[in-house]
Amino acid sequence: MVLDKFSLKGKVGIVTGGGQGLGLAFCLAFAQAGADLVVAEINEETGPETVRKIEKLGRRALHVKTDVTRPESAEDMVRQAVEHFDRVDFLMNNAGITIWGEAENVSEADWKKVMDVNLNGLFYCSQAAARHMIERKQGSIINIASMSGLIVNKPQCQASYNASKAAVIHLTRSLAFEWAPHNIRVNALAPGYMDTEMARPFFEDPKTGGVWMDAIPMKRPGKPEELGPAAVYLASQASSYMTGSTLVIDGGYTIW
Repeated sequence: MVLDKFSLKGKVGIVTGGGQGLGLAFCLAFAQAGADLVVAEINEETGPETVRKIEKLGRRALHVKTDVTRPESAEDMVRQAVEHFDRVDFLMNNAGITIWGEAENVSEADWKKVMDVNLNGLFYCSQAAARHMIERKQGSIINIASMSGLIVNKPQCQASYNASKAAVIHLTRSLAFEWAPHNIRVNALAPGYMDTEMARPFFEDPKTGGVWMDAIPMKRPGKPEELGPAAVYLASQASSYMTGSTLVIDGGYTIW
């Protein structure tokens, strides 16, 4: 049956930044599809809370405190996943940050911080997971890019974030090319504006939210749970012939 292809029953996945926001939504979607999960989260309060929510769904889960900007932490994340669950079938690179600021005033520290989490950290985690997946000759890596990797947002100035997400999209293609012979698929998911707790104050501010809504054909932000089915698709055998692609879910923002 076609729906069987979407099942993650018996699979093990890692979600970075899984303690809140989109990461939490991804964890719950994967668990509902049948996966056991490693919640790779630097926050030692939200990470365990996500584990409890996954366990309530009848799946196994493990919190691993992970700083994606440190290669050794990424390696430890995968090591603990393999020790606890015996393998890793898919990785969701979700951890990311945004720092707004006019390009001429962005500090070196802020620029490096955004690049370190959004791009370097994503690479370190992908590299660590791929080493394991190459041995097993299978795996799926899902990178959270953004529509900001395809367009320039307004009214906020966020050159570092835009550049980092554009790099994620091209890195996705590069890794897909290199790891295809090992039966490892690498794809990206590019969300638009999502109604998360962190974004909600900006939606409520007409200086930002009003401009955003005017630019979205569907005239509303996305709900985090609306990304879950797409994430399950990319992690599962339903997308078995898909690699190097970026799936945009943005309410139509990028069609202008």
